[in-house]
Amino acid sequence: MQISSESVKVGHPDVVADIIAANIIAAILDEEKKQKMTLANMPHCGIEVFLGKGICVIGGEVRSRVYVDIDKIARNSVIELGYNHAAVGLNGHLMGVMNAIIPQSEDINQGTSCLLNKDREIGAGDQGIMYGYACDETPELLPLPYVLVNKLMRAFEYCQDPIFAPDGKGQVSVDYDVKTGRPLRVAKVLMSNAIDYRFVKGDRLKVRDRAKKLAFECLKDCVDRKTEFLFNPTGEWNAINSCSAADSGVTGRKLVVQFYGGYPGAQLGGGAVVNKTPEKVDCSAAFGARHVAKNIVAAGLASKCSVQLAYAIGIAEPFSIYVNTFGTGRIADDRLEKVIQDTFDLTPEGMIEKFNLLDGDVYRKIPRTFFMDDYRWEKTDMVKTLRKAAK
Repeated sequence: MQISSESVKVGHPDVVADIIAANIIAAILDEEKKQKMTLANMPHCGIEVFLGKGICVIGGEVRSRVYVDIDKIARNSVIELGYNHAAVGLNGHLMGVMNAIIPQSEDINQGTSCLLNKDREIGAGDQGIMYGYACDETPELLPLPYVLVNKLMRAFEYCQDPIFAPDGKGQVSVDYDVKTGRPLRVAKVLMSNAIDYRFVKGDRLKVRDRAKKLAFECLKDCVDRKTEFLFNPTGEWNAINSCSAADSGVTGRKLVVQFYGGYPGAQLGGGAVVNKTPEKVDCSAAFGARHVAKNIVAAGLASKCSVQLAYAIGIAEPFSIYVNTFGTGRIADDRLEKVIQDTFDLTPEGMIEKFNLLDGDVYRKIPRTFFMDDYRWEKTDMVKTLRKAAK
């Protein structure tokens, strides 16, 4: 059997929209820190970004004590990604920016503010259901196709070859053993990348050869002579027709590829992540659920684990906790649910503090990858506690 995962480069218009939103929140957090920010006076933000044909529309709700230059942040975000000329589909210097941000609803604030909440705690910023997933296929405790396709994206982002414009996406297909369910080899690699023909010299067919060499070098431990490689399958992708010149960008539209790449069993819940401050459980609990699932697998309590966390707006504790170990658990799933409840602090306040989610630099990083980095929710720091609790 064959399982595929998809991912996108940070220059994809949907991720560009994510990055603009995340950078705005990061700037607000930076300025709030200068004003002695605490959990009691932290900002509350939910920012949506739309990109289309050289225009950036920024909306949503913000409650903050500080001012940031949203127009400047949006432009700089785009320029830093390499979008500085019409030849690559978007020019941040000339991009139109519309600011439609409004104050946060008083009804929501009274549930999320620890000063106004009836229980004097940070209530969940919205109702919602979030999932976390982990498995023992890789050292990162993530599915192999997901890990490999993200390595592929980073390779094309960091290669410094000017022919590969910022916009791109890829897929990796892995053969699995039907009996054991373990990965065997990479069967297919698909890479689509906008080409900046200002830097192409000579035969255009050599572009494919350069792309294949780059792809196979970053996946060298998993590809073989039979691995198929497909590049720009339409036959042409000129960078002048990339990013918002040819496709709109919207915050949160790449959640499937950003979380677990569409891997079977790794469900997706909640909403957009990087465009919200962490009292919104779409953000904090998405990482909290991953932290729980990863530590369960790292502790040897299961080889696969999916964790569902449900919340009610204005209430801090999860509304419900559900675990599925797909028959690989060392203890019963319902017992594992009780262990999670007794072991982890899954309130917004608990996750904000544990994962350092009021740090602007965290927001600047997460649009690139939700996992596979030195994030605190990726630490396996609860292994001993879980083993003891599970006996």
